Amino acid sequence: MAPPIGADQLLRALRGEGLHVVEVGAWRSRNRNHMGPWGAVHGVMIHHTVTRGTAHTVAMCRDGYSGLPGPLCHGVIAKDGTVHLVGHGRANHAGLGDPDVLRAVIAETRLPKDDEATVDGNRAFYGFECENYGDGEDPWPDVQLDAIERVSAALCRFHDWGAGSVLGHLEWQPGKPDPKGFGMDWMRERVAGRLGTAVPGPLPVPQRPRVDLSLLVAAALADRYRPGAPVSYAGTRIVETALVDEGLLSKRWSDGHYGWETVAAYSRWQERLGYKGRAPGQAADGTPGMTSLKRLGDRRGFDVAA
Repeated sequence: MAPPIGADQLLRALRGEGLHVVEVGAWRSRNRNHMGPWGAVHGVMIHHTVTRGTAHTVAMCRDGYSGLPGPLCHGVIAKDGTVHLVGHGRANHAGLGDPDVLRAVIAETRLPKDDEATVDGNRAFYGFECENYGDGEDPWPDVQLDAIERVSAALCRFHDWGAGSVLGHLEWQPGKPDPKGFGMDWMRERVAGRLGTAVPGPLPVPQRPRVDLSLLVAAALADRYRPGAPVSYAGTRIVETALVDEGLLSKRWSDGHYGWETVAAYSRWQERLGYKGRAPGQAADGTPGMTSLKRLGDRRGFDVAA
């Protein structure tokens, strides 16, 4: 999490990275801040413009177009590598995107597939539009690719980020194709090389929760007779969440207390499995057994220890 870079700081950071920068009009005060917050910022997003001609591209990114007012980014990276600054503040460039991608950018791990559009990216990212028609055939000159690398590195260097804080629009919002014509993994490798840091590694493997059967049984036998909402074993909440997801327990009773509501819900789970007898481990009495608990864990993503 970081507050956005100041306008003068941005100018110094870009020029300090060896970039040729053009200031377009009153770019320091041009933004969409009245539509929502800008920051905390978490990364740098790269786009292509689907335009031809630098003058036209810069004007469009500064002013926007019908239905999408400008600025549409913070800077335009032209074919010749020049960076045209058109805004400072919230800009209409990222739109809504995937919360899992945002978490991966913050953690600087390899990005997951974007399949949701629920999080405000205009708040969270710097945006740079790159002059390119976006058809996969319009070339990307070496000097432009070098500028994309330097722009990304400049902001990462300022915020002490690694190359994992750089992403493409296509990695953020489902259905977006930009930038088209080069790979973002390849660009992140270039940025990492410039920064002298490692490229993002694989996503960590999530650990499945584990429920201790003996502790859960003790809670099931004791808590139902205790007033209030005691939490004698934290794993009870894992089981209650699973029962809620199965439609067997009202969410209001998912409180970590193995009370009578949880007993009744677990009894309904045992009945669903066909438990009818009275013998221990076979009765639908609401007290967990290894078989019924493992079946619930297999369905709802937790492991069971004896």
